[in-house]
Amino acid sequence: MAKETYVPCLLGLFRRYGYDGATLSKISQATGLGKASLYHHFPGGKDEMVQTVLDYLERWIEQNILQVLKEEGEPGARLQQMCDRLRLAYEDGNQPCLTSILLLGSARDVFHDRVQVIYQSWIDAIAHILMESGMEQNLAQERGEDALITIQGSLILAQGLHDPAPFQRVMQQLPNHLC
Repeated sequence: MAKETYVPCLLGLFRRYGYDGATLSKISQATGLGKASLYHHFPGGKDEMVQTVLDYLERWIEQNILQVLKEEGEPGARLQQMCDRLRLAYEDGNQPCLTSILLLGSARDVFHDRVQVIYQSWIDAIAHILMESGMEQNLAQERGEDALITIQGSLILAQGLHDPAPFQRVMQQLPNHLC
């Protein structure tokens, strides 16, 4: 099987345990692959596994978030569509954000640059919509940053409280707050 076959499983493991906690033993058990097979598919080890998951996430964000934000149409509707897709991706607030998790522990220095690019692209896409609506560039950029702060913060709070309600509320209210 291609290594991409294992991405959903790896995504789940890294979301649950983080980079440091997702040991090769746990990865082997979850994927059904022995350690030798893991290194056959991922010669770069755990770093390559995370890079493969990040490749998947970048494609998903491009197709499901950035493209939606770049389409023609009413800004509020595009922002709502982004929020609807985020609700699906994070299982209505029941799943944490992998990119945030990768900024913790020993993975921070390894994956920071990729996470930064993902976040900046997302902020820029939101800012672009707000500028289309007539907002000044600096304010639009700040609001794009505030949007990610709100999204990420609500995911962290939902995980910390074991209650997805804060994330759900943010997804419902964010388009109106931004516009």
